[in-house]
Amino acid sequence: MATELQPSSIHPSPRSVSQPNKLSIARFLLGLVLLAFASTFVVMIPPGHQGILLTLGKMQKPLLGEGLHLILPVVNTVEILNTRVQKREIEAEASSKDLQDVFTDVALNWHLIPGAVDQVFAQVGNQEQVVDHIIDPAIEEVLKAVLAKYTAEKIITKRDQVKREVDTVLINRLENYHIAIDDLSLVHIHFSKGFREAVEAKQIAEQEAKQAEFIAQKAVKQAEAMVNLAKGEAEAQRLIKATLTPEILQKRAIEKWNGNLSLMVGDKNHKFLDLKQIIPAKP
Repeated sequence: MATELQPSSIHPSPRSVSQPNKLSIARFLLGLVLLAFASTFVVMIPPGHQGILLTLGKMQKPLLGEGLHLILPVVNTVEILNTRVQKREIEAEASSKDLQDVFTDVALNWHLIPGAVDQVFAQVGNQEQVVDHIIDPAIEEVLKAVLAKYTAEKIITKRDQVKREVDTVLINRLENYHIAIDDLSLVHIHFSKGFREAVEAKQIAEQEAKQAEFIAQKAVKQAEAMVNLAKGEAEAQRLIKATLTPEILQKRAIEKWNGNLSLMVGDKNHKFLDLKQIIPAKP
């Protein structure tokens, strides 16, 4: 006798299908929880950084280098500081020796000295606190101290010297906080509108004065040239007069005579040339 198959024996119930899926999801979530829990036992220090290990808030030695490190959750925490070269741009205001307002755009490349980040953290704090409490105030104070030694004109004409002095003073100041300077640039130095207008007016006046001086010098040179020309002509006349002997005069008169000249050259009181003495009488 044939046995009739029930529909439930051919097609599994939806409840039996969903059970394996729920089990997979549960295993996946459990794996994530375990992974998250395990990650609390390690810390990763990225390249160009150093870590400071804190045990219940107290700094420990040595510093943590790049890579993975084991820690105890809750008991240990790690403060990571960047030792790469970083750039800081700031606009600082100061006064010159002649009390002109000076506005300077400064670009500073700096880095924390490796091996001393724990001292930086102990003295100052984290990276943001280093910038806000040490670097920015140092730039402003050093610029004010250095620019106060120079007049506004000297700040412009001796910009390289000003930059070197700011470099030296700032390096010495930040060394105390284990901060090294890689490069300092005074990107732009500008003054108040009134000062710029005064400088422009002075430049125009100097150009006009130079032009007037050039014209005066030109007139003097022209006058000297005319005097020298007159002296030369007078000297030439003197030399000609000194070399004109009676024989030369007779020779020149004969060369220019066309046969119609008077036989006597001169007046009744002064006879310069008597051609009768030169030209023989006809027989």
